[in-house]
Amino acid sequence: MSKFRSSDWFGKTDKMGFIYRSWMKNQGYPEDMFDGRPVIGICNTWSELTPCNAHLRDIAEVVKRGVYEAGGFPLEFPIMSLGETLLKPTAMLFRNLASMDAEESIRGNPIDGVVLLTGCDKTTPSTVMGAASVDLPTIVVPGGPMLNGKFQGQDIGSGTSVWRFAADVKTGKMLQEDYMFAESCMSRSAGHCMTMGTASTMACMVESLGLTLPGAAAIPAVDSRKKVLAHLSGRRIVEMVKEDLRISKVLTREAFENAIKVNAAVGGSTNLIIHLTAIAGRIGVDLNLEDYDDLGSKIPLLLNLMPSGKYLMEDFFYAGGLPVIINELREHLHMNTTTVTGKGHAENIKGKINCYNTEVIAPITNPLIKEGGIAVLKGNLAENGAVIKPSAATPELMVHRGRAVVFETIEEYHALVDDPDLDIDETCIMVLKNVGPVGYPGMPEVGNMTLPKKILEKGVVDMVRISDGRMSGTAYGTVVLHVSPEAAIGGTLAVVQNGDYIELDVPNRRLHLDISEEELVRRKLKWKRPEPVADRGYVNMYIKHVQQADKGADLDFLVGGSGDKVSRDSH
Repeated sequence: MSKFRSSDWFGKTDKMGFIYRSWMKNQGYPEDMFDGRPVIGICNTWSELTPCNAHLRDIAEVVKRGVYEAGGFPLEFPIMSLGETLLKPTAMLFRNLASMDAEESIRGNPIDGVVLLTGCDKTTPSTVMGAASVDLPTIVVPGGPMLNGKFQGQDIGSGTSVWRFAADVKTGKMLQEDYMFAESCMSRSAGHCMTMGTASTMACMVESLGLTLPGAAAIPAVDSRKKVLAHLSGRRIVEMVKEDLRISKVLTREAFENAIKVNAAVGGSTNLIIHLTAIAGRIGVDLNLEDYDDLGSKIPLLLNLMPSGKYLMEDFFYAGGLPVIINELREHLHMNTTTVTGKGHAENIKGKINCYNTEVIAPITNPLIKEGGIAVLKGNLAENGAVIKPSAATPELMVHRGRAVVFETIEEYHALVDDPDLDIDETCIMVLKNVGPVGYPGMPEVGNMTLPKKILEKGVVDMVRISDGRMSGTAYGTVVLHVSPEAAIGGTLAVVQNGDYIELDVPNRRLHLDISEEELVRRKLKWKRPEPVADRGYVNMYIKHVQQADKGADLDFLVGGSGDKVSRDSH
């Protein structure tokens, strides 16, 4: 029998071996499937309730072909699927739960290596977090973006165009019937958002980390080359098991640094910070908020993609995909750190470095923006940090002092934002509280608050907005996010009042509430912590144990890993 982990189940000749093999045989597997060959788990986040992942059943079958060809035994299993488009109150609330599902499913079953089938935003980090805590050979197959949206002769992008259309309907620039028609024009094929939203950002993240085969991130979901990638990934995971190429050998400090820099070059989502930090915590790599600024904020923006640019993921793929970006950044990256191929990026991208459209992918010698990335802000309003995405912001607002207009909850925001009597103008700063990990709970993507109708009617399209929540990677604007500590646990954000002045200074990385230290102390002494929104079940556990945004919003007891050992049998 083999030396593989699965032999502890299928390699035994006692009662337990009988049980493990016999019940598996009711699915029609022949005897030689249990002869000691590598068993490959296919972790599938397919669900009809997660539209971005609804094609992953087909992808799983293609992965199986590759596994069988390479002499492995593929076994598909489901875990909780997280769809950003439907799941309330926010998919982020359940990312850690799905990671637990992935972790325990991988550890508790006769699996020697695992293929993670991912797509919508949280399915990528949740599965990688779970796999990292077990530390088996692991490869990711991203589900891929949708085809470009087409509406009235122009390309439209998931999320990014929605925010614009919603504002236009509000002000009468767009007819309601056109708005409704655009729904079908935007989402016209299988796959996730085709903008550089969080799903596309996560696909670029796992490729830059070295967890996918080269070129995986940008292949459209319905392109036949997506199936080729899945097929080859099935073959490769069998080889990885034989080489004992575990995920910990790929997820090194150097790999995380590569991911941060690539994210800056592609104009990736601020959500990368939350997810990459949580993954680092699971694998034992020390990654802090300042690393994102130190490593990424000086990297030039090379990818002209919505929301920071003009094009969409389909165009990115045709222009050459992520290998072209990696090649342009080669002087900034660790090109020889190990990836799932067993080689470094330098070897992986050979023959794949030609750019076929410099309007989509700019050369590093002539970037779209000289300094992309994410800026980390600190000050008395964000002692542990807050973040902003300069490439999606208005340059004139990057240094701004304004009067705070405060919304204590998301419900208050919805009730008041379009009230004609709301005391607000375009110089003000919109402040939204209690949408952080604990306060909402789950830290939803509501930080990019739509501007008041009366402001939009002036032709103003951006204002400074501050919250302890997140925003969709498809969104844009001068939006300060992830304020930590959050309002619900007594961070300074909790005591901001209408009429206070706030200073935003992105070049100097400063976010300051302009009141005296004495007044700040007085307000905090008077502050009372709100009652938790849940008193039972997972949500109650989440509220009690979730870490703050600057730590990745993982549950405190999930940081680290338990490895792959299971010492006791089930009967």
